[in-house]
Amino acid sequence: MRKIVIIGPESTGKSTLCEQLAAHYQTVWCPEYAREYLTVNGTAYTYEQLLDIAKGQLALEERLAKQANQYYFIDTNQYVMKVWCEVVFNNCHNWILNQIAQQSYDLYLLCNVDLPWVQDELREYPDLAMREKLYKMYKDLLIQDGTPWVEVSGTQDERLHTAIRQIEAHANRPPHTPGP
Repeated sequence: MRKIVIIGPESTGKSTLCEQLAAHYQTVWCPEYAREYLTVNGTAYTYEQLLDIAKGQLALEERLAKQANQYYFIDTNQYVMKVWCEVVFNNCHNWILNQIAQQSYDLYLLCNVDLPWVQDELREYPDLAMREKLYKMYKDLLIQDGTPWVEVSGTQDERLHTAIRQIEAHANRPPHTPGP
């Protein structure tokens, strides 16, 4: 099974892209656990609650992986939790950093901030400059990670077509294994 993470700032089409890719490849996708958590617990979260969200995200990812077939699409991962912790609290839980070191994925799709901002009750950063800063943080992490990654941009349809082309291009490569 190929594990593909869709990552990027808020309101960049990650969930929509995951859903579209899962439908295209007839598999399941893992939603962002934080949305469920914040809907239930409110948006006035603490640093400790971000650790709860990170653990919930990983548990959900592992549980749904059992239902996936050849591909498994994951809406955000522990890199998102790292950036979230650092941006809001200027610190990151060691547990999150340890999970980043232990997890292995086959491909990242990095969503650019060129889609229009869509407001909802859970989103925090409508300012384009902040969204661009977050995008750069994710891009820097992916460059350092060593896992193959590609940027997806343009309309939702263009993103889907780019993602499918890139997934197919990576399909014949051996699965990614983390370095030492």
